[in-house]
Amino acid sequence: MVKRNPNPIDVHVGSRVRMRRMLIGMSQEKLGEQLGLTFQQVQKYEKGSNRVSASRLFQMGRILGVNVQYFFEELPHSSVNASVEQGFAESAGEPIIMDFLTSSEGLQLNKAFTQIKDPSVRRKVVELVRTLAGEGVDQEG
Repeated sequence: MVKRNPNPIDVHVGSRVRMRRMLIGMSQEKLGEQLGLTFQQVQKYEKGSNRVSASRLFQMGRILGVNVQYFFEELPHSSVNASVEQGFAESAGEPIIMDFLTSSEGLQLNKAFTQIKDPSVRRKVVELVRTLAGEGVDQEG
């Protein structure tokens, strides 16, 4: 039996489900319970190995407090035509970013950073992180 790679759109939707679930502090077990699923089924949705139906996505949105469009936000344009342009290969940078954003440290950093209201302090935090990473602070971006 040939193992198929998940569709990049399904992977993106799953990563958005995971990110939202983690942002609100909900476990896979709790989400599964509210959906009438096992946590293993939720894991498969989050990895993109199982495709989420429209009705299930609507239900997830209600439970997670977002509209359905949320799951498609920031969908890389390359994913839309991935099967035509590059097979099911993912672009080099996208998985790394999503892995970080959905990690415990990434979520903590993101939550703390968004609580900083002063733009100059936010810029200084970015400069600090760039310095610690050895990137330098003179770059914009």
